[in-house]
Amino acid sequence: MTQAELFSTDLAMAAQQLRDKDEPFAFATIVRTAGSTAAKPGAKALLSADGTILQGWLGGGCTRGAVKRATLQALRDGKPQLVSVAPEDLLVEKGITAGDTIDGTQFARNGCPSRGTVDIFIEPCLPAPQLVVLGASPVAQALSAFAPQFHWSVAATLAQKKPHQQQFVVVATQGQGDLDALKSALSEKKDHVAFVGSRRKYAALAEKLVAAGIDRSLIESVQAPAGLNLGAVTPEEIALSILAQFVQIRRIAVKPSHA
Repeated sequence: MTQAELFSTDLAMAAQQLRDKDEPFAFATIVRTAGSTAAKPGAKALLSADGTILQGWLGGGCTRGAVKRATLQALRDGKPQLVSVAPEDLLVEKGITAGDTIDGTQFARNGCPSRGTVDIFIEPCLPAPQLVVLGASPVAQALSAFAPQFHWSVAATLAQKKPHQQQFVVVATQGQGDLDALKSALSEKKDHVAFVGSRRKYAALAEKLVAAGIDRSLIESVQAPAGLNLGAVTPEEIALSILAQFVQIRRIAVKPSHA
């Protein structure tokens, strides 16, 4: 539960309905105002994936465009945004142009007669990342058991992912249909694809993928062997190393392999 939900039952209920449907959304909270403004600090709103206010209030239309743009960026990047909507003369006085981002704050022009300044914090809420585990090997079974504990959505087939949902694929077939599984994993854009097996084994499979017409850049982007080099031996340890690597990719903003 987010801070915004702690202060509003209506917001919490509306947010839970969106979570239950795995739909992306965002919270907007006014954190500071200066001058004459309709809404005051603490005002909150729940926004849909297209930036529409579904619940709550942020004042008049003066902030609507800036909030919508910041919401779309927050959902696209998966990172909170801080937007400051200020009158143009104040922006000019500070040497700032509408659209600038300075020290993590986006600036936008307030064209309303009130001529106040409103700072709004946008917090994105995205669907749980999807981990597609291809195969029925011991490593695949361990991954499927571990991942939900770390708030990953697990699938055994390459089902359609939700909007704004990251999709990571692990080919853990381990000799049972390796080539077909890799072809499926590389058939469409994924955020990351990993192969459980040695570099030598994947190199042999890579040549067959090239012969099958798979783009070489996609083939080279596959993480093989999968996982961090933890010295893992057992299926559970290997699964842990793979999940740890995926968490690292998500949390320290490493570029997705197939972006």
